[in-house]
Amino acid sequence: MTAPALQALAPGLWPHLIVAPLLLPMLTAAAMLLLGEKRRRIKGWVNIASTFTGLVMAVMLLRWVDRHGVPGVVGVYLPSNWDVPYGIVLAADRLSALMLVLAGIVALGALLFAVARWDRAGVHFHPLFQIQLMGLYGAFLTADLFNLFVFFEVMLAASYGLMLHGSGRQRVSAGLHYVAINLVASSFFLIGAAMIYGVTGTLNFADLAVKIPHIPADDRGLLHAGAAILATAFLAKAAMWPMNAWLEPAYSAASAPVAGLFAIMTKVGVYAVLRLWTLLFSDQAGASAQFGGPWLVVGGLVTVAFGSLGMLGAKRLARLASFSVLISSGTLLAAIGFGRPALTGGALYYLASSTLSVSAFFLLAELVERSRVAAGDKPEGDTVPGRLDDGESNFDSRLGANLDEEEELLIGRAIPAAMAFLGLSFIACTLLLSGMPPLSGFIGKLAILTAVLDPLDGPTVPRSAWALVALMVGSGLVSMIALSRAGIRHFWAPQDRPAPRLRVIECLPIGLLVLACCALVVNGDALVRYGRATAESLQHPTPYIDAVTTARPAPSPSRMPEGIAP
Repeated sequence: MTAPALQALAPGLWPHLIVAPLLLPMLTAAAMLLLGEKRRRIKGWVNIASTFTGLVMAVMLLRWVDRHGVPGVVGVYLPSNWDVPYGIVLAADRLSALMLVLAGIVALGALLFAVARWDRAGVHFHPLFQIQLMGLYGAFLTADLFNLFVFFEVMLAASYGLMLHGSGRQRVSAGLHYVAINLVASSFFLIGAAMIYGVTGTLNFADLAVKIPHIPADDRGLLHAGAAILATAFLAKAAMWPMNAWLEPAYSAASAPVAGLFAIMTKVGVYAVLRLWTLLFSDQAGASAQFGGPWLVVGGLVTVAFGSLGMLGAKRLARLASFSVLISSGTLLAAIGFGRPALTGGALYYLASSTLSVSAFFLLAELVERSRVAAGDKPEGDTVPGRLDDGESNFDSRLGANLDEEEELLIGRAIPAAMAFLGLSFIACTLLLSGMPPLSGFIGKLAILTAVLDPLDGPTVPRSAWALVALMVGSGLVSMIALSRAGIRHFWAPQDRPAPRLRVIECLPIGLLVLACCALVVNGDALVRYGRATAESLQHPTPYIDAVTTARPAPSPSRMPEGIAP
């Protein structure tokens, strides 16, 4: 192939990168199943290599969007090579690229933590982990409603196995509740999608956005009912009140690396709401414009209040982290509901910061609780989860470590300054989760508050905006009080406590996630601008719609121009 031909085809190669994050974890999971359970060390390295490669691909997509994504779309990929809207469609834009990078970072941190000990507490951890990533990446990249459901189910099926990984009575009980709630939510998803299809005759995102403004008035009520039922499934996953009773028991009972990975799971629900609401009910949607926006604001505000009250009553660190997830999810939903690009842009920065910090705190909580049990203390409210075998826990309370299937201790060697690392990491997570300067949690909240009180949006600030301001400030204060109280109990009050036994590979992901939050501060201006550009493209979805609807199947190799080899 000649050099000019290569230059001509080079831009066309980028869309093929869109499907790579889906194929990579699928093939990796299949390969690890063939390895069997006796080669867990090899499977761990394969899992790490695959997850890191997926993160590199996500970063490449994000950089391409940032440089060439004026219309907000890197490319459209047609896996079935059928015309839109009949075939499967994948599309990458600024929002999906951001979510891919976040999922990759959180997954890599959780996996590094897991290979130290938790991947040996049960079977098939590594294949389930990769299938979970496949579902996450697919949910962020798909451009039609049916395949969004498919990837949701792939993601949830893997999360059921990961949720129960390590066994234990509390984990099994919370896991069954988690499974039941998500099955109900999946039923709502199907019902809502069926109703929307019955009205519009399509499930493709872009095609729906084209047809919704022209829906007859007699059918618009059915359309709104279907959208509300569909939103119920998404908001249950996003843990909006009152559909969030499942989250705290499930996340606090899950093993630390699984809970760290689940920090991105609620954001899938937020992503789905943001994607579909800005596409289907934008200002161009006619009589359906901004449908449901006030409900998002009210639901988000109540969720923030609920999470704040939960933090005041929680004692265990894992429960504090779980309620922090509720606060961040409620803040995002409320900010999205206002429908302002500047506010949505600040919310996207806050989404990145809160996801990384909550994931780090879940991992840190396990190490801190383990150090307490090693000293002979019993954590408040519950025991540290362990794997049950014949009705007995295999948790060794003297050493604070689970046993693997060969009844060997899953502990590491003592490292110098372990307590100092835990203390400094706890301080960093406290500042991040409470939104205090100088870390990225403060910048995210400041971006939201600045946008919500911007006088350019109107001469008066609505009451709902003042309510969001009050709850964000109040939730930050409550988080600081609750986390400071927990810090005093874990680090200040104890006397003559032996140094905890940690592994470097357990500390590394926590440090990397905290450093990622610091990188958000260093590159704060660029990331805030990226978030605002993303929000602008979401509020004006015409380029996205045009890119998807004009995508054409690739010609067969026999019809390619002469001189260009397939």
